[in-house]
Amino acid sequence: MTNKIKVLSIFGTRPEATKMVSPIKALEAHEAVESIVCVTAQHRELLDEVIAPFGIVPNYDLNLMRPRQSLTELTARALTGISEVIEKAKLDWILVHGDTTTTVAGSLAAFYNQVQVAHVEAGLRTYDKYQPFPEEINRKVTTAVADIHFAPTELARENLIKENIPPKSVIVTGNTGIDLMSHTVKQGYKFAEPLLAKLDESKRIILMTAHRRENWGEPLENICKAARRIADDFADVQIVYPVHPNPVVKETAQKYLSGHERMLLTEAVSVFDLHNLMNKSYLVLTDSGGIQEEAPTLNKPVVVLREVTERPEGEKAGTLVLAGMDETRIYNTVRELLTDEGKYRRMAESPNPFGDGKASRRIVQAIVDAGKKI
Repeated sequence: MTNKIKVLSIFGTRPEATKMVSPIKALEAHEAVESIVCVTAQHRELLDEVIAPFGIVPNYDLNLMRPRQSLTELTARALTGISEVIEKAKLDWILVHGDTTTTVAGSLAAFYNQVQVAHVEAGLRTYDKYQPFPEEINRKVTTAVADIHFAPTELARENLIKENIPPKSVIVTGNTGIDLMSHTVKQGYKFAEPLLAKLDESKRIILMTAHRRENWGEPLENICKAARRIADDFADVQIVYPVHPNPVVKETAQKYLSGHERMLLTEAVSVFDLHNLMNKSYLVLTDSGGIQEEAPTLNKPVVVLREVTERPEGEKAGTLVLAGMDETRIYNTVRELLTDEGKYRRMAESPNPFGDGKASRRIVQAIVDAGKKI
């Protein structure tokens, strides 16, 4: 087939990679599509460990990661680099995901070059431009540019319709991160990270992730203080914190959490280790977005370390609870789940509202159906 639809998938962070692996593999498998991959490497090591096991080799690698770079520097370099890639390839579609700096730069570069944009995980909103920062504005800008909007849920679709996005351009697909979990979570899994191989599974394991830019400083300090109190007060609990490599996050984690016998700090772990650690956990503490969707798939209650979430479907379904960034509020929220079995079961057994594992095939089919021009 010589007249294939040329689709350039762009991503740069591990969360994006986790959500884009399944759509890219589905694009590669479709006979009507020529799949091209560009990574900005906004997160270098974290990105590589996600895509390598799935045999995804980028056609273009911008390698933009720099220590402590500002958002302005990153955005400018991403926009320039992606524009150069677009100019080299005659594309029909650019596929972006979510709300990162790579996402908004890719969308703008596509717009400047008059290439159609398909947006995976469209329509998430908090309606607070600084929470999360800078993601809320990134995804709204991407919405303004996109030609097809792949909303993960009906609520995300409603958000877009309220913003006067044409209904015919919005397709509810489910979340692509759920698709991936059928390939990563395994019975009898052996951890690659040596520290995880030594987990005491007789204890209740709490998986904690905290890294968001808006939580740097006092909020992250409060999160760490609350985690240490939990470890101090519950002898049957072990908290595992895969620490993001950003120096600001690492320094805070080491200051408040190192040296505790039931606080296990590891380097950032592979997506396979993370999903299987989640599967072995009793509950999850996180300021991440994707984990709010993934943990309910494994029947794990989620305590969200943020004041607002763009995933209110989880609140409504009962799979997550917002605890903010106040030390006492976080501690009390977790203590209740550790001591109130009824509340724990209600959260653990709530149905996951975020997808059925078939999002990627819906996305690819919609792009093929749209063809070269809408």
